[in-house]
Amino acid sequence: MTERTTGQAGIPQATTLDTDPHAPADLAAFKNAFRRHAAGVSVVTALDAQGTPVGFTATSLASMSAVPPLATFNMAKSASSWPAVNETERVVIHLLGLRNRALAERLAGPNTQRFIGDHWRVGPHGLPVLNDVTSWMVGRIVERVSVHNSAVVVVQIEGGGLGADDEALIYHERRYRALGDTL
Repeated sequence: MTERTTGQAGIPQATTLDTDPHAPADLAAFKNAFRRHAAGVSVVTALDAQGTPVGFTATSLASMSAVPPLATFNMAKSASSWPAVNETERVVIHLLGLRNRALAERLAGPNTQRFIGDHWRVGPHGLPVLNDVTSWMVGRIVERVSVHNSAVVVVQIEGGGLGADDEALIYHERRYRALGDTL
């Protein structure tokens, strides 16, 4: 990959994407940068209007405030879980450790396969809680902020639980990874 020429207003242009060398410079810059931004891996679960469990793997989880305890995550409104998250009052946020890699992959896979098996149980408010995660939090959605074709979801945490501690599971350069040496 080579550096593109300087673009509008002298802003350096991003290198082309391996997957699409004709991608616009802003998309290439965005994707290239965020592929190199390591992020923790979490799963958000909810119930749809029929009471069926839904969920998805997320790397956008962030703490917003401690008092009150608020967390945020982002999601595309085209995601299969969006209708449930848009309509429900509560969700469960699960933080994953290294031992949960297969769980992260399952919840990122086909939506019809995500809750087949014994990797989850019914938790508070009838919500799906994943087994053997490092921690989970149940919360009430207090705001959904629509931004273009995505949404920022703000959740007030009401409770949760801790599982066994584990090494961090991170997502970096389009792959799940373990952390390296502790500095």
